[in-house]
Amino acid sequence: MADAAQPINLTNHFLIAMPGMEDDTFARSVVYVCEHSERGALGLIINKPGDISLADLFQRVDLPLQRKDLGVQPVFHGGPLQTERGFVLHDPVTAEGLQPDQSIYASTLAVPGGLEMTTSKDVLEALSSGGGPRRVLVTLGYSSWAEGQLESEIARNSWLTVDADADVVFDAPVADRYARALRLLGLEAWMLAPDAGHA
Repeated sequence: MADAAQPINLTNHFLIAMPGMEDDTFARSVVYVCEHSERGALGLIINKPGDISLADLFQRVDLPLQRKDLGVQPVFHGGPLQTERGFVLHDPVTAEGLQPDQSIYASTLAVPGGLEMTTSKDVLEALSSGGGPRRVLVTLGYSSWAEGQLESEIARNSWLTVDADADVVFDAPVADRYARALRLLGLEAWMLAPDAGHA
Protein backbone atom coordinates (compact mmCIF):
# COMPACT_ATOMS: atom_id res chain seq x y z
CA MET A 1 0.00 0.00 0.00
CA ALA A 2 1.17 3.55 -0.73
CA ASP A 3 2.32 5.59 2.24
CA ALA A 4 0.41 8.73 1.30
CA ALA A 5 -1.53 10.14 -1.59
CA GLN A 6 0.52 12.15 -4.05
CA PRO A 7 -0.10 15.87 -3.62
CA ILE A 8 -2.29 17.27 -6.37
CA ASN A 9 -1.70 20.59 -8.09
CA LEU A 10 -4.84 22.14 -9.56
CA THR A 11 -3.23 25.38 -10.76
CA ASN A 12 -4.74 26.32 -14.16
CA HIS A 13 -7.71 23.99 -13.57
CA PHE A 14 -11.42 24.55 -13.18
CA LEU A 15 -13.23 23.55 -10.02
CA ILE A 16 -16.81 22.68 -10.95
CA ALA A 17 -19.27 22.64 -8.06
CA MET A 18 -21.20 19.40 -7.65
CA PRO A 19 -25.02 19.67 -7.43
CA GLY A 20 -24.94 18.97 -3.68
CA MET A 21 -22.96 22.18 -2.97
CA GLU A 22 -25.09 24.05 -0.42
CA ASP A 23 -22.96 27.18 -0.03
CA ASP A 24 -24.80 29.84 -2.08
CA THR A 25 -21.51 31.49 -3.04
CA PHE A 26 -20.28 28.34 -4.74
CA ALA A 27 -23.48 26.56 -5.86
CA ARG A 28 -23.24 25.84 -9.63
CA SER A 29 -19.98 27.75 -9.75
CA VAL A 30 -16.93 27.32 -11.94
CA VAL A 31 -13.70 28.49 -10.27
CA TYR A 32 -10.49 29.18 -12.18
CA VAL A 33 -7.62 28.11 -9.91
CA CYS A 34 -4.82 30.70 -10.08
CA GLU A 35 -2.57 29.09 -7.50
CA HIS A 36 -2.48 25.77 -5.66
CA SER A 37 0.30 24.50 -3.43
CA GLU A 38 0.73 22.67 -0.15
CA ARG A 39 -0.10 25.99 1.56
CA GLY A 40 -3.57 26.19 0.00
CA ALA A 41 -5.34 27.46 -3.09
CA LEU A 42 -6.61 30.71 -4.60
CA GLY A 43 -9.11 31.10 -7.42
CA LEU A 44 -11.76 33.26 -9.06
CA ILE A 45 -15.37 32.31 -9.79
CA ILE A 46 -15.91 32.92 -13.53
CA ASN A 47 -19.67 32.42 -13.90
CA LYS A 48 -21.34 34.57 -11.22
CA PRO A 49 -21.90 38.07 -12.61
CA GLY A 50 -22.43 40.87 -10.10
CA ASP A 51 -24.69 43.90 -10.40
CA ILE A 52 -22.31 46.28 -12.15
CA SER A 53 -20.74 46.41 -15.59
CA LEU A 54 -17.13 47.21 -16.46
CA ALA A 55 -18.31 50.62 -17.66
CA ASP A 56 -19.74 51.24 -14.15
CA LEU A 57 -16.51 50.04 -12.51
CA PHE A 58 -14.33 52.31 -14.63
CA GLN A 59 -16.59 55.25 -13.78
CA ARG A 60 -16.19 54.45 -10.07
CA VAL A 61 -12.38 54.53 -10.33
CA ASP A 62 -12.46 57.75 -12.42
CA LEU A 63 -11.11 56.20 -15.61
CA PRO A 64 -12.62 56.52 -19.08
CA LEU A 65 -13.09 53.21 -20.92
CA GLN A 66 -11.94 53.42 -24.52
CA ARG A 67 -12.45 49.69 -25.09
CA LYS A 68 -16.09 49.65 -26.19
CA ASP A 69 -15.94 45.84 -26.44
CA LEU A 70 -15.58 45.67 -22.66
CA GLY A 71 -18.10 48.21 -21.37
CA VAL A 72 -21.13 45.90 -21.25
CA GLN A 73 -19.23 43.01 -19.65
CA PRO A 74 -20.33 42.29 -16.09
CA VAL A 75 -17.98 42.51 -13.15
CA PHE A 76 -18.03 39.05 -11.57
CA HIS A 77 -18.33 37.93 -7.95
CA GLY A 78 -14.95 36.22 -7.68
CA GLY A 79 -15.46 34.85 -4.19
CA PRO A 80 -16.28 35.80 -0.62
CA LEU A 81 -12.92 37.37 0.33
CA GLN A 82 -11.89 41.05 -0.19
CA THR A 83 -15.06 41.78 -2.16
CA GLU A 84 -14.14 45.47 -2.43
CA ARG A 85 -10.90 44.62 -4.28
CA GLY A 86 -10.59 44.08 -8.03
CA PHE A 87 -8.92 41.08 -9.68
CA VAL A 88 -8.31 41.04 -13.44
CA LEU A 89 -7.97 37.64 -15.07
CA HIS A 90 -6.50 38.03 -18.55
CA ASP A 91 -4.58 36.51 -21.44
CA PRO A 92 -0.82 36.52 -20.87
CA VAL A 93 0.78 39.80 -21.92
CA THR A 94 4.29 39.74 -23.34
CA ALA A 95 6.64 42.60 -24.03
CA GLU A 96 10.14 42.92 -25.42
CA GLY A 97 12.90 42.77 -22.84
CA LEU A 98 10.80 40.93 -20.23
CA GLN A 99 11.62 37.47 -18.96
CA PRO A 100 8.86 34.87 -19.45
CA ASP A 101 7.98 35.08 -15.73
CA GLN A 102 7.86 38.90 -15.68
CA SER A 103 4.81 41.07 -16.31
CA ILE A 104 4.39 44.58 -17.61
CA TYR A 105 1.99 45.25 -14.73
CA ALA A 106 3.06 46.03 -11.17
CA SER A 107 1.27 43.15 -9.46
CA THR A 108 0.61 40.10 -11.63
CA LEU A 109 0.46 36.42 -10.84
CA ALA A 110 1.41 34.42 -13.95
CA VAL A 111 -0.41 31.10 -13.77
CA PRO A 112 1.98 28.43 -15.11
CA GLY A 113 0.68 27.24 -18.49
CA GLY A 114 -2.39 29.43 -18.15
CA LEU A 115 -3.64 32.96 -17.71
CA GLU A 116 -2.46 35.93 -15.65
CA MET A 117 -4.19 37.60 -12.71
CA THR A 118 -3.39 41.25 -12.07
CA THR A 119 -4.44 43.23 -9.00
CA SER A 120 -2.69 46.54 -9.70
CA LYS A 121 -4.55 49.52 -11.18
CA ASP A 122 -2.13 49.82 -14.13
CA VAL A 123 -3.97 47.07 -16.03
CA LEU A 124 -7.19 49.10 -15.74
CA GLU A 125 -5.31 52.19 -16.94
CA ALA A 126 -4.07 50.24 -19.97
CA LEU A 127 -7.62 49.08 -20.77
CA SER A 128 -8.88 52.60 -20.18
CA SER A 129 -6.63 53.98 -22.90
CA GLY A 130 -7.71 51.34 -25.41
CA GLY A 131 -4.83 48.90 -24.84
CA GLY A 132 -4.26 46.16 -22.31
CA PRO A 133 -4.85 42.44 -22.60
CA ARG A 134 -7.11 41.31 -25.45
CA ARG A 135 -9.45 39.27 -23.23
CA VAL A 136 -10.22 40.09 -19.61
CA LEU A 137 -12.55 38.97 -16.84
CA VAL A 138 -12.80 41.31 -13.85
CA THR A 139 -13.97 40.16 -10.43
CA LEU A 140 -14.54 41.78 -7.09
CA GLY A 141 -13.35 39.36 -4.43
CA TYR A 142 -11.61 36.03 -4.64
CA SER A 143 -11.87 32.50 -3.28
CA SER A 144 -9.27 30.78 -1.16
CA TRP A 145 -8.69 27.51 0.65
CA ALA A 146 -6.33 26.84 3.56
CA GLU A 147 -3.76 24.06 3.59
CA GLY A 148 -5.47 20.74 2.79
CA GLN A 149 -8.96 22.31 2.70
CA LEU A 150 -9.54 22.03 -1.05
CA GLU A 151 -8.23 18.46 -1.11
CA SER A 152 -10.67 17.47 1.64
CA GLU A 153 -13.58 19.19 -0.18
CA ILE A 154 -12.71 17.24 -3.33
CA ALA A 155 -12.54 14.01 -1.30
CA ARG A 156 -16.06 14.82 0.02
CA ASN A 157 -17.29 15.05 -3.58
CA SER A 158 -17.88 18.82 -3.48
CA TRP A 159 -15.93 19.57 -6.66
CA LEU A 160 -15.04 18.09 -10.02
CA THR A 161 -11.75 19.20 -11.54
CA VAL A 162 -10.60 19.59 -15.14
CA ASP A 163 -7.85 21.41 -17.03
CA ALA A 164 -8.97 25.00 -17.59
CA ASP A 165 -9.95 26.25 -21.05
CA ALA A 166 -9.47 30.00 -21.60
CA ASP A 167 -12.30 30.04 -24.17
CA VAL A 168 -14.75 29.03 -21.42
CA VAL A 169 -13.43 31.87 -19.24
CA PHE A 170 -13.63 34.61 -21.86
CA ASP A 171 -15.79 33.57 -24.79
CA ALA A 172 -18.56 31.27 -23.56
CA PRO A 173 -21.84 33.01 -22.66
CA VAL A 174 -21.95 33.37 -18.87
CA ALA A 175 -25.06 31.18 -18.55
CA ASP A 176 -23.31 28.36 -20.46
CA ARG A 177 -20.00 28.29 -18.57
CA TYR A 178 -21.06 25.65 -16.03
CA ALA A 179 -22.29 23.30 -18.77
CA ARG A 180 -19.26 24.03 -20.96
CA ALA A 181 -16.87 23.25 -18.09
CA LEU A 182 -18.69 19.95 -17.43
CA ARG A 183 -18.44 19.05 -21.13
CA LEU A 184 -14.65 19.25 -20.83
CA LEU A 185 -15.10 16.09 -18.72
CA GLY A 186 -17.64 14.60 -21.14
CA LEU A 187 -20.46 15.23 -18.65
CA GLU A 188 -23.85 16.93 -18.64
CA ALA A 189 -25.43 18.39 -15.49
CA TRP A 190 -28.24 15.81 -15.49
CA MET A 191 -25.66 13.01 -15.12
CA LEU A 192 -24.51 14.25 -11.70
CA ALA A 193 -26.18 12.92 -8.57
CA PRO A 194 -26.37 15.52 -5.82
CA ASP A 195 -25.03 13.10 -3.19
CA ALA A 196 -21.86 11.05 -3.23
CA GLY A 197 -22.34 7.31 -3.15
CA HIS A 198 -20.56 5.39 -0.42
CA ALA A 199 -20.21 1.63 -0.53
